[in-house]
Amino acid sequence: MTVETIDTRTEARRVATLATLDPARQAELGQFFTPVRAADLIASFLRLDNLPRQVRVLDPGAGIGSLSVALVRRLHAERPDVAVHVVASELDPAVLPGLNATLTELGDATGATFEVVEGDIIQLAAAGDPRVATGFDLVIQNPPYGKLAANDSGRRSLRNAVGVDVPNAYAAFWALGVSALREGGQCVAIVPRSWANGAYFAGFRRWLLERVRLDVLHVFESRSTVFADTGVLQENVIVSATRGGQEHDITLSASVGHHDETVTKTVPADVVVQPSDPHQFVRFTDGATQAPAAAHYTLSDLGLSVSTGRVVDFRSRQWLSMTPEHGTAPMAYQANVRNGEVVWPRDAVAKPQHFRATEEAARKLLVPAGVYVLIKRFSAKEERRRVVAGVWDGPEVAFDNKTNYIHADGAGLERDLARGLMVWLNSTALDEVFRTFSGHTQVNATDLRVLPFPSREHLVVLGHAISGELPDQDLIDKTVAAVLEA
Repeated sequence: MTVETIDTRTEARRVATLATLDPARQAELGQFFTPVRAADLIASFLRLDNLPRQVRVLDPGAGIGSLSVALVRRLHAERPDVAVHVVASELDPAVLPGLNATLTELGDATGATFEVVEGDIIQLAAAGDPRVATGFDLVIQNPPYGKLAANDSGRRSLRNAVGVDVPNAYAAFWALGVSALREGGQCVAIVPRSWANGAYFAGFRRWLLERVRLDVLHVFESRSTVFADTGVLQENVIVSATRGGQEHDITLSASVGHHDETVTKTVPADVVVQPSDPHQFVRFTDGATQAPAAAHYTLSDLGLSVSTGRVVDFRSRQWLSMTPEHGTAPMAYQANVRNGEVVWPRDAVAKPQHFRATEEAARKLLVPAGVYVLIKRFSAKEERRRVVAGVWDGPEVAFDNKTNYIHADGAGLERDLARGLMVWLNSTALDEVFRTFSGHTQVNATDLRVLPFPSREHLVVLGHAISGELPDQDLIDKTVAAVLEA
């Protein structure tokens, strides 16, 4: 059997196996098998120079084996002088027959040897199982995606074994892959982009960057093409990195999908992870997208703060009301943010618009009367901007926790300052800067704390310049440019 035939058979096996999986079980395990063409792209980012004569490859959560096929095919073509041994782990017994069939065909065609490890690789590696724990030259993976509860046994085991606490299964698999590498070994993974910024993955990001040097960052301009037949709309990236070693330039790579032309550019490492950034956000940028020179302040520089709304609606049902009552305060959600304002009450919002603030516990969730800038924490994928803001100007109010709000030490802002902040946050210039380090639709308070803002004086001028409902995007951007370049 030729290696080309293996590709065809592996892809057919992937499609057939997906069709037999129970959707609930698939969602539970985060199973999204890699298409062959995507696997080829992922494998292409590993360097094949300086490999030992005996190469050990780890494919954790191997699924049907598409990634192993892609990498071993490439090694067979470009480095026929090395002997390859693949260790592929898989938890789901329903997938194992297909994985064994794929690797058997691969071994027959290329001479590679393989070992299939059945079980939970997090528990196995955390326990120091020698089959998966250490000594690998190359790790290639498409890890499962799924949140890990704080008391998850695998999460605890990983924390004890490798010293990192992770909130998601993909980060757990990735951490295990990095830990399994020898010094100088390489790991390539296709993962959601959410790890690259925000407080949620801050501990993992710090742990990762202390252990590897980033080699390649690849972004897909389309959310839907990589795993089209699985319904995944996650913004995925491919990250290739080397365990240890000296800091070096990083290759930025981009394509629409896994089958399209790839465009690359090499940039210094300090463009991707800026030395002055205490959060160590990883920017998928060449540094060309920058804020206007006049916008170089943080909220902290301006004496302002940002917080997340205090009301978690499902925990506060007893205080929510569809109609006004004695002692109720306005209840504002991100759906109330419209055209630069916080429209309240808003008939189109199906959720309760009133908050019973008659008990002391409820009153602690209110924000004092005043002027605030409310920012959506989650923007719809079809929205033109990731950052969407509106001004609240009114009595004491309850803000839902799917919003962030800017305030001055817990109190309201000057009106023109608030309007200026809102205009800047709704500008294309700000949106483009945000996208350099965030690829998902969530806007966290941590993100807002590191974004650049104009001076107070410029913000007040912006607030004067645009009053009432926001104009169209073109006029917003022209006004911002005129004020900041004056």
